[in-house]
Amino acid sequence: MSSPVQRLETTGSALRAALASQDWAAIGELDQQCRQAVDDAMLDAVSDTEVLRARMEELLALYRELVAICQVEQQRIAGELIQLNQAQQGAKVYKLFG
Repeated sequence: MSSPVQRLETTGSALRAALASQDWAAIGELDQQCRQAVDDAMLDAVSDTEVLRARMEELLALYRELVAICQVEQQRIAGELIQLNQAQQGAKVYKLFG
């Protein structure tokens, strides 16, 4: 297995582990590393294109999962912000009449 393909597998595994633990800082860093690994793999003359294709498909599936989880997390945080905003507005009204 070539080095760029191996890097794809390694960074993909690390990204999956960071996603499982919801380590958003690590996900941001690993995303950059994955992008660089993909660029390097595309530039490298890989002898086994089937292995490269399999790694790229695995990475694509991982990114689909990552996007879905990020969307759920974004909706959760938006809901919390709405509740916080409503609570602050309620506190202001209470202060006016209390």
